[in-house]
Amino acid sequence: MNPLRAYDINIAGLDNKRHEYDFESGDAFFAALDQPLIEKGNVRTHLSLDKSETMIRLDFHISGAVEQTCDRSLDLYDEPIDTQQMMLLKFGDHNEELSDEIELIERNTATINVARYIFEFIGLALPMKRLHPRFRDEDDEQDDDANGKLVYQSGAPADDATADAPDEAIDPRWEALRKLNNN
Repeated sequence: MNPLRAYDINIAGLDNKRHEYDFESGDAFFAALDQPLIEKGNVRTHLSLDKSETMIRLDFHISGAVEQTCDRSLDLYDEPIDTQQMMLLKFGDHNEELSDEIELIERNTATINVARYIFEFIGLALPMKRLHPRFRDEDDEQDDDANGKLVYQSGAPADDATADAPDEAIDPRWEALRKLNNN
């Protein structure tokens, strides 16, 4: 049996009101999606489905942890996930993705599968820089040290003592401006 079938929701028979669903996603979920981003994890999803005549609003609350590989040490670690996302499915005459949050679905659609949305929202919740928790404190300290300081500079080094020293001849047009600035 396909493990993604558990994420099918029969919308044809639903009343126009709010419905609540809970999903548990483990290693079989990530393996069934056939993707390289996440291989293992355990996440819980609470889905509030609000159906009306013209659209379906899906509110996801996803929490848990997924296994990631540290970019610095290549050690495996569990990355905590806690995200809330929203998706709108509008009824139309064809299927089309209008934006990241809005999709058109055909009016006669009987079931929707929310597995793809859950996986996409988990992927969006992951940090760009995958660091094992033991390196995060070091990285935060380095970021704090660099705040407010010029890290990269082109040209000659900015040394205040040499900037004011008249080692070379100054264009007389600029010399007049310098006199104005010193007054």
